Amino acid sequence: MLDKLFGTILTNGTFTGEAFLEATLCSLLIGLFIAVMYMIKNNYSKSFVITIALLPATVQMVIMLVNGNIGAGVAVAGAFSLVRFRSAPGKGQEITSIFLSMAVGLATGMGYLGVAAFFAVIISTVNLILNLVNFGGRSEEDRVLKITVPEDLDFEGKFEDIFERYLTKYTVEEVKTTNMGSMYKLSYRVNMKKGESVKTLMDEIRERNGNLEVSLNRPTVKADEL
Repeated sequence: MLDKLFGTILTNGTFTGEAFLEATLCSLLIGLFIAVMYMIKNNYSKSFVITIALLPATVQMVIMLVNGNIGAGVAVAGAFSLVRFRSAPGKGQEITSIFLSMAVGLATGMGYLGVAAFFAVIISTVNLILNLVNFGGRSEEDRVLKITVPEDLDFEGKFEDIFERYLTKYTVEEVKTTNMGSMYKLSYRVNMKKGESVKTLMDEIRERNGNLEVSLNRPTVKADEL
């Protein structure tokens, strides 16, 4: 039973019209499944989800056409290598989805429809579960505190007593000059104590930094960060 399910529909490396239609339909259905699963708990664009939906069928067609033809295979490999020069960097999850779509296309192009479907379901499901449990994600309590101070203010040890009252933990992330070197911008990774007021924290900091800019934000991840 498993041999039949995970076997190839091609015979002797050639395909019939019926096998081609079966493989193409399977590629499109799996591609749509991958796209829908990616749309859950991920930010996406219309262009990207359409791409990963159609990519398996496109790769499948290429594999079927070059099957057994070494010269054609080398030519296609060279053509595909040019795609990277027209591609913008993407997030790790986007790259994973593209490789998944390509793997599905390779499997269906070789006639292994059961393998393609099973692999897509497993990887997409695991990916969804990891997103739902926030695997590898930062704590929801993490914040980035940024304080601007004048250049003549000795900021070392200036705010620690305030931090002790309002924060459970704090670490210095960055210290840099700003405004043509006339000010310093301090960045801290912090966690607020439960029940403490953000406004009161910021007001006390403003009393010591000369009422300059103070901000408290959630940490952000760059779009192309892997």
